[in-house]
This record gives sequence, C-alpha cells and structure tokens, in this order.
Amino acid sequence: MRVLFAGTPDFAAAHLQALLDAPDISVIGVYSQPDRPAGRGKKLTASPVKKLAIEYQLPVFQPQSLKDPEQQRILSELQADIMVVVAYGLILPQAVLDAPRLGCINVHASILPRWRGAAPIQRAIEAGDSGTGVTIMQMDAGLDTGAMLSVSRCEIDSSETSASLHQKLEQLGAPALLHTLAALSNGLAVAVEQDDQLSCYAAKITKQEALVDWSQPAQLLDRQIRAFNPFPAAYTTLGELRIKIWQAEPTKATGLTPGQIISTDNAGLLVSCGEQSLLLTEIQLPGKSRMAVSEVLKSRGELFAPSTQLGS
Repeated sequence: MRVLFAGTPDFAAAHLQALLDAPDISVIGVYSQPDRPAGRGKKLTASPVKKLAIEYQLPVFQPQSLKDPEQQRILSELQADIMVVVAYGLILPQAVLDAPRLGCINVHASILPRWRGAAPIQRAIEAGDSGTGVTIMQMDAGLDTGAMLSVSRCEIDSSETSASLHQKLEQLGAPALLHTLAALSNGLAVAVEQDDQLSCYAAKITKQEALVDWSQPAQLLDRQIRAFNPFPAAYTTLGELRIKIWQAEPTKATGLTPGQIISTDNAGLLVSCGEQSLLLTEIQLPGKSRMAVSEVLKSRGELFAPSTQLGS
C-alpha cells in the first residue's frame, strides 16, 4: 500500500515509525508543518516527523497551506493509495481529501465524538475523565467529524499527566493504525458514523490558562496541573517570581486564605485552596531545573514560610 503521511509532533512521529516498520506499507512521502523557531536562540527547528522522514530519506513537503492549487497538484501526482494524518495541524481541503485512492484517515487521541479538536489529551485529564482512547476515522470536511473505523480505549489514572497519557495513546494508536490499514486494503473496514449530539470540543491550550487560580477547589487544580504537564506547565507567582508547578496532590486539609502556604516540610508545600488544599511536591523556580520541593527548600526555604501568599 502506497501511503502518504502528514503529521508534526512526537505523537505523529511514533505512528510514522510504525508505518516505516511495516513490511507491506510503502511510505512514499511525508507532509509536516514548516520549521519553527524554537529554544532560547529561536533557531529554526524541524518537527519530529520531518527529522524521522529525513533519517529514512523520504521526500518531505512543508507547504504553508494545502489550499494552493499547485500544492494540491503536487500531492495528487504522488498517486497515494491513502493519506494518514496524525496531528498535522493544517486544514485539508476537499481536493486533498479526494486525492488518494482510499481517501484520508486520521488518528485522533480521544474516543470520538468526545473531545474533537486540538487538545484532546489535556482536556480529558482537565475534565476528570476516567478513560479515553484513540479513534481512527475516515476524514471528511468537518473538524474530527468523519466516520469511525477503529476505537481503542484506555483508563486515565488518578496521577496521569498529559506526558504519560501521550505515551499510552501512542502505544494504542500505532497498532490500531496498522490494523485499520489492513482492513481498508482488504475491503473489510466498517465505518460507524459519529453521534454529533454527544460531541464536545477540545480547544487549543493557551499559556494564559496555566496560571493557577487558588480560589478553585484542590481537586480541579490537581487535574489542571496534570493536564498542563509538560505544556504549558501550570504556574503560580510569588511577588515577581513565576513558579512552575509540576506535581501536586490534593489533600483534605483546610485553613487560611486561598493561595496561602499552610505548612512547609520535606513532603512539600501545603497550599490552601478554595476547597481543601494542595500539596506541591515538585516545582521549578525561574532559571532553574525542575526539583522536588524538599530540594528547593534547602537553598530557598526563606521564600516559602507558612502564611506566605502565592498568586499575589
């Protein structure tokens, strides 16, 4: 099967690797978003998918848009049997959806129709969902609205972060993709329409959302911190300091004004919330690495005395 692949981040690269390892699949080209400035030096950096494609000496295409008729002509002339799309990040117009013989399929990191959109992994954790999964769908002109070809499920653990769930879903999605491609090739795939009334939207994560609002319940803040690990990383402020919060645990302790430190010890910083409290166990000070709170206290313990107000 002649496969075109379109994707950008690490999640997509894991699925491309599965295709490259499959003996009955020929990846004839790879689409990825244009190189972006990254790091402190803002140096143009290739996406994980592009890096993997170059390693395997595959043709790489990085159009700014696929709405350009010339780009559509180039794609059509590749004569793909199917196009596999995983977290590509660009809209595919109808001319592109129709170009491959078997159309385009998408690997989406949720159980559709729940969490259509850009940030399904983070939104599932943030909402307190007990489970999620990977859906492979036949793409249509809508946003994650196509008929479902495969659904694979997994639990969301109480300590799950976006990073750990990302890895779980990679492990689910790659074999499901290969199975779906085999079914399509053999004419055995069964497409199930989505129920639009059950849909909800996973809006793109913004950095502004990452600021912790201590007036919220501890359970909600715990989910937010885990959902935003590793990006964009939940944070609070202490004066002019911006402190990232990487790990925390909700507790039943109460007292003080939301955002005030109740107590400080090697277990962590216990901070009052709108309901109950949150024990911060791993944080990051500006210009420093992520560290256990017990280590931070050895050098900067004076910052975190009981009754200190965070978020001020």
